[in-house]
Amino acid sequence: MHRVKAKKLTSKHKKILSYILKTAIVVFAFWFIYRKLVHNKNIAEFKALLKEIPREEVALVMGIIFGLMLLNWGLEAVKWRRLVSRIEVISLWKSIESVFCGLTWAVFTPNRLGEYGGRVFFLMPKRRIMGVVAMAVGNIGQMVLTNIFGAIALIAFIYRYVHLDYRLMYALFILGAAFCLFYIIFFFNIKWLNGILLSIKFTRKYKKFYSILARYSKLELLKILLFCLSRNLVFNLQYLILFYWLVPEVHIIDVLMMINIMFFVQSTLPSLDLFDIGVRSMTASYFFSFVTKHDVAVIACTACVWLMNIIIPAILGSYFVFKLNFFGNNQRSQ
Repeated sequence: MHRVKAKKLTSKHKKILSYILKTAIVVFAFWFIYRKLVHNKNIAEFKALLKEIPREEVALVMGIIFGLMLLNWGLEAVKWRRLVSRIEVISLWKSIESVFCGLTWAVFTPNRLGEYGGRVFFLMPKRRIMGVVAMAVGNIGQMVLTNIFGAIALIAFIYRYVHLDYRLMYALFILGAAFCLFYIIFFFNIKWLNGILLSIKFTRKYKKFYSILARYSKLELLKILLFCLSRNLVFNLQYLILFYWLVPEVHIIDVLMMINIMFFVQSTLPSLDLFDIGVRSMTASYFFSFVTKHDVAVIACTACVWLMNIIIPAILGSYFVFKLNFFGNNQRSQ
């Protein structure tokens, strides 16, 4: 009898603690977002620029960019569902919930690390660490494409604007090709990581968590990479639409080149999602200065994509934070 009461009391305490944690996450995320938006010079410039444009036109373009944001994170949800299918079958809606919840966590954690927690807490407790590994596979796929397209764009930029000696350019081409080839080989042989970890005595005892790396076939990895490519195309399309709208004189090839350089540079720098706008703005401002003098419009485009793809999804994801189950009770009911 006493044991039953103790169990009920523990369950009650867990619910209270869970609610406190969820509330703290949401409050913390909104506090970060509020502080960044209120004192954001780039957002202010973006608003000022939009005042000069007819409201109907602004509403149409913002609606398209918003729709592409939903498509972007929808693709990520489908990719996430496929990634975790090796360890747990989840519905598409549950995958969407976990993706948006992860975005709320991501805004106030370094290098989006909180996104892992936001997602895997939608899985059964015993599968959460494997879920982190599965998510890492998807992120590596996104990183592979970012680095490949970024390296190609950077080499094209150097060839066009820096004018190195032809021997240095040849060396750069070879180095760039080797760089891209390395990432492709690494991703399609990601099971090598499993072998490396098994060969280390310290990590061998945790093999049940990372053994999932050996379960992805090359065909499965190709499908994951295609989802990553689709997301990359959506990002590029958002920028292309905004630049065609606000800076129409910039050629489409130049826009694509500068965007992918910006992604490449940004991916190499540690940061918080909320402060990425500063990194993006400085990078965009520098590289786009070679093709246009409309610096305010360039920063406005960057701020808009950041607002649509990071801040708005983080706000939407705050609702799903309250559906988290930290302690794994009634997990299947969610």
